[in-house]
Amino acid sequence: MKLPQVWGVREDEVRAVYPCDGLLEAPREQWFRAVTVRADRATVFRWLCQLKVAPYSYDLLDNLGRRSPRVLTPGAEHLENGQRVMYIFRLAAFEPDRHLTVVLDQPRALRLFGGFALSYTLTEQAPGVTRLVAKLVVGDDDGVLGRLRRPLMSWGDLFMMHRQLHTLRKLAEGR
Repeated sequence: MKLPQVWGVREDEVRAVYPCDGLLEAPREQWFRAVTVRADRATVFRWLCQLKVAPYSYDLLDNLGRRSPRVLTPGAEHLENGQRVMYIFRLAAFEPDRHLTVVLDQPRALRLFGGFALSYTLTEQAPGVTRLVAKLVVGDDDGVLGRLRRPLMSWGDLFMMHRQLHTLRKLAEGR
């Protein structure tokens, strides 16, 4: 696996089991993205909770032109399964300071993008250093549309998640 399916991850991270595994009925592909963050897991997780508030990617494209907050939103850390995340996802599972897992469930987005389940996972690499790995499980029909859509979607997702993960890293690091 290589670009655009894999970016920034290590081989052991690709082989690992993730909370999003098994959430889609007929997964067709899996994509991985990762960054190392110079902050503890609790701080990085708290910034992941901000995904309830905004997507933290290219705001003009995925946040209706509104700037994603650069300070923590009070109460965003209070998670419950079923909550909306990044507008088009539903919070499927979470474990504080370990992972946040979402499933695309907004009907219009499902028609446009196909099925997605996504886990953001956190592991401590050293004191004050956290590895943030995102795994996306992609489920789509295997017809002509699905086969054409997946390669385009993987490049588009890489473009958006690269920005998202770097933004979250900078914010968690206090930059």
